[in-house]
Amino acid sequence: MHSGDTEPRSKSHGKKKKKNSNTRWIITIFFVTILISSTISFLSSSVMEDAGLVEAFIVLLIIVLLGIIFDIIGVAVMSANEKPFHSMASKKVPGAMEALALLRNAEKVSSFCNDVVGDICGVVSGSASAVIAVKALTQINSDTVSQLVMSSLVAAVTISGKAFGKNIAMTRSVQIVNLVSKPIYYIKSLFRKKKRKK
Repeated sequence: MHSGDTEPRSKSHGKKKKKNSNTRWIITIFFVTILISSTISFLSSSVMEDAGLVEAFIVLLIIVLLGIIFDIIGVAVMSANEKPFHSMASKKVPGAMEALALLRNAEKVSSFCNDVVGDICGVVSGSASAVIAVKALTQINSDTVSQLVMSSLVAAVTISGKAFGKNIAMTRSVQIVNLVSKPIYYIKSLFRKKKRKK
């Protein structure tokens, strides 16, 4: 009877803890989205304001590529298996523990990569393509068709790039997660060294 009472309590406590964790995640992602979106928008608009047509197009390509890269990471984290990283962790391979942390939080990592960064890059690349179209109108004296061509080109590159990236992410998920975990490991190592020095 006594153990039966504690079991529902532990379950309800677990549910409450999970709900609080989800709420914190939603609030965190809200503010992180605002920060990343404003930073990318500010940098791209600042660069494009005084840039020529070629430079502006390069900036646009970087934004599109950034969205594709993060989309690949998000899919890879959702697709990868933990087993190879458990083996690496037992051998104390640098980045293995960080890779396991990514996989254990796959839903959040995927949400951040695909939904936050991916969507932000999509919105910013759309506004960037409009800026390039305006530059094309003033410099080349073409009509509004250039804006339609630019928007179509950005959409085509983004969609085909993500489709190609998803195929790579699913077939090489372990390698991609391992690659992403390395810089996280080295950044953490730097912070550990600084703490030791203090």
